[in-house]
Amino acid sequence: MRVPVLAYHAVNIAGNDYATNDHAAFAADLRLIDDLGMRIVPLHWLVDQLLGGVDRDLARCVALTCDDGSDFDWFDLDHPVHGPQRSLHNCMVDFISERGTGAQPDLHLTSFVIASPQGREHIDRNCLVGRGWMSERWWKPALESGRMAIENHSWDHNHAAIALPGVAGMQRGSFHAVDSHERADAEIAAATRYIDAIVSPGRTTLFCYPYSHVNDYLRKEYFPQYENVHNMRAAFGDGATPLTMRSERWNLPRYVCGWHWKSPAELRAILGAAV
Repeated sequence: MRVPVLAYHAVNIAGNDYATNDHAAFAADLRLIDDLGMRIVPLHWLVDQLLGGVDRDLARCVALTCDDGSDFDWFDLDHPVHGPQRSLHNCMVDFISERGTGAQPDLHLTSFVIASPQGREHIDRNCLVGRGWMSERWWKPALESGRMAIENHSWDHNHAAIALPGVAGMQRGSFHAVDSHERADAEIAAATRYIDAIVSPGRTTLFCYPYSHVNDYLRKEYFPQYENVHNMRAAFGDGATPLTMRSERWNLPRYVCGWHWKSPAELRAILGAAV
């Protein structure tokens, strides 16, 4: 297993071309991956393999993820500056319509969502345009579509845009500050419970670190020692390397669009090096 995990942020809309719009990049990347003869597979397949639950052939595979859980993941929306935006989900629908179900039979996207309704409201108002575009109303339909998974991106991202006190005096704007059992339970275990209640009978089992901030307490103590509390099977950071059987379970690597690659040529190089 040597699988690149790619990460997108559907709220990254600063224009309408590849370099300025993660929707445009995502749509183009689906076609590039297919053109290269690589196979898109669900993220949880990689975790199953890592933990020894299955033995699939994952040669020449790629997994797709997106962070924060904005409505742009699922709904087509009219951006106030850059106009209509095709959702990430509907970019997959377009790809299937164009190339057929046989092109990528396991096509799948994992969306890491923020649990707290109040936190999402603050982020929507202060970082988006205050139109309620950080809702939970699409989580269960997305999961039931069979093309998406809904996973844990923490209670409130400990986001700087939230004008509320952090747990136990935690300073906002960094996930490195989640450095105690009390803070970790409030940000991770509480998010598990909330998301599971929304997507039931589905459940969340994968975590993604907000800001890609990974500290020693979480990866070395909280996650490995309190699995019965947070119910996570693995956690993802960035790392910018393919996921292999030697990857660290509580800090699995991903490549982030707009950071680790900014063009189709740069993504082609990443995918070529992984094969």
